[in-house]
Amino acid sequence: MVPFRKCMALAALAVSGAASAEVYCSDPIADWQPREQLQREVERRGWTVQRIKIDDGCYELRAIDRKGNKIKARFAPASLRIRTLAVEFDPAGDASDYLPDLAPPGPRRQRLGPNSHGEIK
Repeated sequence: MVPFRKCMALAALAVSGAASAEVYCSDPIADWQPREQLQREVERRGWTVQRIKIDDGCYELRAIDRKGNKIKARFAPASLRIRTLAVEFDPAGDASDYLPDLAPPGPRRQRLGPNSHGEIK
């Protein structure tokens, strides 16, 4: 089971790395939300923000989630919609917060991350 998780994490990072190289945000600067708003939004989800910077017109965020997994994400600065997400799982990491279909049977947990429109709510 451990090799499967490592392969899934590696595949997710490879795909997200390739995708992030092609992601550009083109929101007009006048429409941008402040970085502090993005920080408040992700902290409500239990992420601890390490840094927020601007790259290719997107907000790039590095954080640690509530389970200790490392997160790198890009957000459209006007809407704060997530554009890319890469998660480096802890050795005992659980992807069920990010991939609900992999959640173990039992009571449903609160889903973390963007809704169907890419917004973190």
